[in-house]
Amino acid sequence: MKVGLVGVAGVPLGKHKVKDPRLDQADKLVKADNKTYAFVDVVGEEEASTADAIVASPEGRFDLIVKDLEFAETRLERNPPAAEKAVLETIKAHLESEGVVAEAGLTPEELHLIESHAFVTAKPIVVAEAADSATFDNFLVRVVSASGYISFLTVGGSENRAWLIRKGATAQEAGGAIHTDIQKGFIRVEIIGYDDFVAAGGETLAKHANKMRVETKSYVMQDYDVANFRFKK
Repeated sequence: MKVGLVGVAGVPLGKHKVKDPRLDQADKLVKADNKTYAFVDVVGEEEASTADAIVASPEGRFDLIVKDLEFAETRLERNPPAAEKAVLETIKAHLESEGVVAEAGLTPEELHLIESHAFVTAKPIVVAEAADSATFDNFLVRVVSASGYISFLTVGGSENRAWLIRKGATAQEAGGAIHTDIQKGFIRVEIIGYDDFVAAGGETLAKHANKMRVETKSYVMQDYDVANFRFKK
């Protein structure tokens, strides 16, 4: 996952940990050699157009709205097809109210009509205040959630680890986040819901309480599922 910064100062570019306290809790319940947070790539404003989400200062958010508004106005002046024109007029009105394209209530069909225009504010945008920049890795938990991503956990042995996947990903796709061999040779996944995991006091106790279930490759992963993949090697 890539996060673009716009108007945010004091945050170094590069890889950042997503310091979700749920992994800290899991790490207390299951002994492992290491604890590994999920991570995201943080890039500068020049790469914002290719980022999955944007973190902007209040001023940076306004600047992005102005840029998208200027583009919408320019495109409308070129007399686009009627269907596209209607969508652009909706976008223009929303931007003029200082809203962003992502929150304009566009249908999938309407978004498809304007996807080639790459409106920057069609991406998830999270506003960061100065205090958020000071604790940026913790703030990333909110950014990830707002960006349509979730995490799942693998626990025990050498590592307790959180893995990022897109919301709606299947179990087989989640296995691929760890290694392509798991995705290709997927047999099944053993799942413990995070709340059950914590309530039971860890993986072993959750199994004893019959909170583990076996799911197939089409299972849609839930946020912070504790997963153990079985696959052909």
